[in-house]
Amino acid sequence: MTASHIAPLAEPDVDLLPVRRALLSVSDKTGLAEFAAALARHGATLISTGGTAKAIAAGGLPVTPIESVTGFPECLDGRVKTLHPKVHGGLLGRPDLAAHRRSMDELGIQTIDLVCVNLYPFTQTISRPGVSPAEAIENIDIGGPSMVRSAAKNHAFVAIVTDPSQYAELTAELDATGGKLSMATRRKLAGAAYALTASYDAAIAAYFRDVLLRPAPGADACPARLTVELDRVAALRYGENPHQAAALYRSGTGIAALGGVANAKHLIGSKEISFNNYVDADAACELVREFADPAAVVIKHTNPAGAAVGADLVEAYRRAYLGDANAAMGGIIAFNRPVDAALADAVMNSYARWGKAAGAGGFFAEVVIAPSFDDDAVELIRTAKKWGAETRLLATGPLAPYAGRELQFKSVTGGVLVMQRDYLGLDEAQWKVVSKAQPAPQQLDDLRFAWLLCKHVKSNAIVLARGRTLLGAGAGQMSRVTSSRLAGELARASAASGGDLSGCVLASDAFFPFRDGVDAAVAVGVTAMIEPGGSKKDDEVIAAADEHGIPMIFTGTRHFRHG
Repeated sequence: MTASHIAPLAEPDVDLLPVRRALLSVSDKTGLAEFAAALARHGATLISTGGTAKAIAAGGLPVTPIESVTGFPECLDGRVKTLHPKVHGGLLGRPDLAAHRRSMDELGIQTIDLVCVNLYPFTQTISRPGVSPAEAIENIDIGGPSMVRSAAKNHAFVAIVTDPSQYAELTAELDATGGKLSMATRRKLAGAAYALTASYDAAIAAYFRDVLLRPAPGADACPARLTVELDRVAALRYGENPHQAAALYRSGTGIAALGGVANAKHLIGSKEISFNNYVDADAACELVREFADPAAVVIKHTNPAGAAVGADLVEAYRRAYLGDANAAMGGIIAFNRPVDAALADAVMNSYARWGKAAGAGGFFAEVVIAPSFDDDAVELIRTAKKWGAETRLLATGPLAPYAGRELQFKSVTGGVLVMQRDYLGLDEAQWKVVSKAQPAPQQLDDLRFAWLLCKHVKSNAIVLARGRTLLGAGAGQMSRVTSSRLAGELARASAASGGDLSGCVLASDAFFPFRDGVDAAVAVGVTAMIEPGGSKKDDEVIAAADEHGIPMIFTGTRHFRHG
């Protein structure tokens, strides 16, 4: 008989349920002794497994080993302990049904009123560098999730406890009711239990997908069924606007090793980090991750207002700040190296050092993000007379390169769009110099820099750069011509350019459809260009570059960034 042919049973009407027998089997023993004592204080018989039983006994409490209940020893290195009819029958049996009571009496099965389980630390295990597949698989819990699901299904008669954070509230209820738990509490616990097992299975599925199966780029990277495991890190004040609720969630599938804003430590700053701050901080972190040499970026509304690579971070930051000193006010600053006191001093005194001479109206950094901050740097920023209390610091940990299998998600009405992250950086094996002129070494360095920047500018994207410094970017415009004009206007106004664009290079995230883009670029001082190619009029565009005697590189790859 299939499930669809089983006659529905009446919903039990049991509110306060006494906890007479409790089964405890936990990996995380935080608060275990106190919770077990509370159960015992109200007359519950404690049943337990392995290390949990030893921990309870060490607290002076009587405990019944699981093998005394099942009549079967733990075996297979502990893989089989609670997978037994006397456990699951005790969890799934309904004492309000005569047929269930008869079966349980015949088989010697006693009801279990409360289960306290937390699962093998699978996500913590796979987050450790160098963990082997064998170790990861051994940390996939089987008995724990099985008990959790059985108890949660039968929550009308069983309380399922899955997190030490639940102990205090449950203890208070037990004390208030003389050892009983309400239906409302049991139902709340069951909901949390199913969320836990769903999350746990999602983490395992992601590990198989991303690590063991290692899909190649293409269709295999987006499976037929996709589960996502996320843990809420913080409730935010609001979303993009004050009328929108928002929260920050963290992936539990091991991506923490990459470094990034979701796993960053909020070191100092009196204000909460807002939804928009996190969005901009992520854009800053992802851009600065691209560079191997010391790099600094300033982000406003997810686009780079300033960016530079230098011999050291202070010099890189100076040039990034001067890219658009006015836009840097209230921006997000990111570095790809640890921040020391000298760099912290440069950040907090940007306006006095360089901004006033550049005509800036002031300076304040909303968030500074870096792999780490020296103690002296933290103290210098925290105690700064102006803005120190409000500047937030996010320490990401090392910014490891992407493996090329990470997925990105974008919500749409009724669903989610999923794609592989654009991890491709400088794929120079695909590049082709299509002009007669060849780029000089300095031009090639600047073209590489501009191409990586262009990847992180909203399309239509045009980037002008010189000396591995962003001079101006045209971002998010409806036409490439408008983006080009905007990039030129910003570059001419940039203190980093001094109003002189001669010798700069241009990067475009997609092809130029006509030669007019080349002509306009050369007119403002562009001496080399990089773009994907692929236009029907590539020959006309290349001919324009040759007429002007400038090098042009086709990358064969585009980097649209729509949102």
